[in-house]
Amino acid sequence: MTIVGIAGDIRDWSWSESEDGYLYLPYLQNPSPLMRLVLRTNGDPSALSGAVQKTLHAIDPNQPVTDILTMDQVLDRALSERKLSMFLLAVFAAVATLLAALGIYGVVAYGVAQRTHEIGIRMALGAQRANVLGMILRDGAQLAAVGLLIGISGSLLTMRFLESQLYGVKASDPLTIVAVAVGLAVITVAACYPPARRATKVDPLVALRYE
Repeated sequence: MTIVGIAGDIRDWSWSESEDGYLYLPYLQNPSPLMRLVLRTNGDPSALSGAVQKTLHAIDPNQPVTDILTMDQVLDRALSERKLSMFLLAVFAAVATLLAALGIYGVVAYGVAQRTHEIGIRMALGAQRANVLGMILRDGAQLAAVGLLIGISGSLLTMRFLESQLYGVKASDPLTIVAVAVGLAVITVAACYPPARRATKVDPLVALRYE
């Protein structure tokens, strides 16, 4: 065989497979019952489907032409199963995040209720509302920091499995880890703020009599 050019590695069947080297052979040397014709266009590719069919039928009227798709449609078909899995995973992640936020809110609110007497003493001794607000938020931030540390450590330990479920993104991608950490920190602060805000409105005289 005569080598006439060198082509890049490709993924032939799915996005999850590794890029491998392929040989492109002339049809007369390596005939196949399945043929694909790929056209590059400058305009809307779907508008050329009729012209392509007429041209092929003019060459061979008995040649069937089926499954005419744009490259975007080919990609959507190839990724449809993965998109469904990612959508379901995103829904479950959103529900888990909501439950986590509600859990943090409940824990912080319970902690504020338990510390009402302490908060009243602090305010009676001159603590400002901003000090009380910061104290409650710091407690929530510490919970978030512990959770993030455990979560990031767990993701690093399961890196090989996670990378098998991703395409084009590494499990140890710093940007992804930072974005998730910032997002969870914002959610934690949002969940802690209502009970912290309520703690700043505690009347010191009422709190000192609180049991």
